[in-house]
Amino acid sequence: MARVTSVKEFRIEEDATADSLGRGSFVFTDDYSVFDWGKMPDQIPEKGASLCTMGAYNFELLESEGVPTHYRGVVEHGADNGENGEVVSLEEASSPPWEMAIDLTQVPDLPNEGREYDYDSYHEAAGENYLIPLEIVFRNRVPVGSSLRRRTEPADHGLDFESWPDEPVDLAEPIVEFSTKYEEGDRYLEREEADYIAGTADVDALEDVALEVNRIVTEQAESAGLDHQDGKIECLYYQGEIRVADVVGTFDENRFSYEGTQLSKEVLRQYHKRTQPEWVQAVEQAKAEAKREDVADWKSLCDVDPEPLADEVVETARDMYCAGANAYTGRELFDAPPLSSAIGAVRRL
Repeated sequence: MARVTSVKEFRIEEDATADSLGRGSFVFTDDYSVFDWGKMPDQIPEKGASLCTMGAYNFELLESEGVPTHYRGVVEHGADNGENGEVVSLEEASSPPWEMAIDLTQVPDLPNEGREYDYDSYHEAAGENYLIPLEIVFRNRVPVGSSLRRRTEPADHGLDFESWPDEPVDLAEPIVEFSTKYEEGDRYLEREEADYIAGTADVDALEDVALEVNRIVTEQAESAGLDHQDGKIECLYYQGEIRVADVVGTFDENRFSYEGTQLSKEVLRQYHKRTQPEWVQAVEQAKAEAKREDVADWKSLCDVDPEPLADEVVETARDMYCAGANAYTGRELFDAPPLSSAIGAVRRL
């Protein structure tokens, strides 16, 4: 059985039950998504393999530091690209992997009426084995374009600015926030509501896990000459233990920069803002209208579609993902230019 998200396919080999984890895998595609749109018109070659590689590398780092995860290894397909490959460590893989083996937890239905969601029903079905329906966001820096600038003032974080300046702002201590995961229009939460939505899992423990993940990814990035700005994790709860789930520390989940230039999906977000402002504005208007009218499916209210990217933009994005993965892991896994060259092309976009 397989389910498809906007950029990766989710394969189920053995379903989770109330008292046991299941088994499955993520198959990373070369699709990308910005502004919650879902699959965009283009694909970025080798993007899926670069994200799978970085995700696997980070899971193995977390496990080595004692952080429990749902990761089991990468799937070695070999020359024939067969469907059923052997599960190995990243180091044992003969080429950059595009499939990651994982443990599965339960993901109950989340009933809703408009924008009202029934989390009590979710947790009644979930028991002691479930995907926590939150995203836990950590921030080391507040870059231009961060949603934090729209929702808070600098003084809320102990910063000595009357208003947000027109350049990135470094934080003395990481900020951890919680947002919804399964609502049609995700929203940031106050601590009390996040604790309720987390169910049996403790929101303070989730924050501790997020800070530890942030520390590990930040240190690895620094060793590669990268600046780790922010990111997010998702977690599962299994018999009293919180484990890191989904994928961690990739250029889609996190924002990195290199010598002051973005090295993440934010490059594509900002490029669309500059070159397709009518579409970006239509998306924002559709989301606002959906909120006003208490409609869950905002996309049905959007009357503009995104345009494909020029070939040279796709190539620049491909080199950014592949060169970045090489730099982050310290391994020449992809045929890509040096990171300084790839970033030079990003600057010229």
